Amino acid sequence: MRFWILFTLIVFTAYFAIQRTMYPQLNHNSVVDRISHPLDTRLRYRIGEVDPRFNLSKEQVQNLAQQAADIWHVGTMKSLFVYDPNAQLSINLIYDQRQAESTTRNQEMRILENTQQYTQSEKQKIQQLNAELDTANRELDIQKSNYQNKVDQFNQLVNNLNQTQQNLNASARLELDQQKNQLVIEQAQLKQQLDDYNQKVYSLNQQVNQLNAVNQQFNQSVDQFNHRFQPRQFDKGVFDGKMIQVYEFESDDDLRVTIAHELGHALGLDHNTDPKALMFPTMKEQNLQNFHLTAADLAMLNSNNR
Repeated sequence: MRFWILFTLIVFTAYFAIQRTMYPQLNHNSVVDRISHPLDTRLRYRIGEVDPRFNLSKEQVQNLAQQAADIWHVGTMKSLFVYDPNAQLSINLIYDQRQAESTTRNQEMRILENTQQYTQSEKQKIQQLNAELDTANRELDIQKSNYQNKVDQFNQLVNNLNQTQQNLNASARLELDQQKNQLVIEQAQLKQQLDDYNQKVYSLNQQVNQLNAVNQQFNQSVDQFNHRFQPRQFDKGVFDGKMIQVYEFESDDDLRVTIAHELGHALGLDHNTDPKALMFPTMKEQNLQNFHLTAADLAMLNSNNR
């Protein structure tokens, strides 16, 4: 009997030792988990502390953590993680200065986006006004040319009459005076149109100057923003071997990918050099809204499991 007990103990110990070697994520499951689920190789996790200043409930965090796990499940076609309210590994959201800085970053980003929308709208208005002024300028050139032709014709008529020294009757003189008065009226109208056109040109130039000033201020604000808010490091979250601590995120998408990154560390993965990979140390080029594991992530995982 003792032999079989000892034999069973040796086999049991060897089995779990081999299992932990083949599936390093099991090192983070409790002994009770490994005994009660001897054939389950998934890493078990739970949601721990969630600071209320993040404005997220534990249920929301649990849902995002599940989505983070699904990134691995879809990418590997394997089930690597499972939620367990009694799990040893916990995911915690800890509020500190990093999240306060992130909140400030989001506020500054919204200001920049609103300013950019304003400048784009004003630029479209200026382009439309500029097109209208081009059309008005062409019409004025035609009107000035027509007016000058009428003036030339009138002056030619007067010169001919003076050279021939013809005496005009009352009817012809009245007609000549009417032509002259009409030219005076058209001249005044043309001058008014030119004044209106020049006023619109002046107004356009003022708007262009104002837009240029806004653009210059916008560019300075962008430079200041980029200088202050560098690409976000994954040290906003950390896996310390016992728990995942998340200190900062900017959106649900950001939090989901951050948790997925830290789950990668729980699988025993280090950082890699692909800037679009989940395990790249800086979150910059990843598609947060629709993220999928890259070949670099999968290669690292496969290498780690050999």
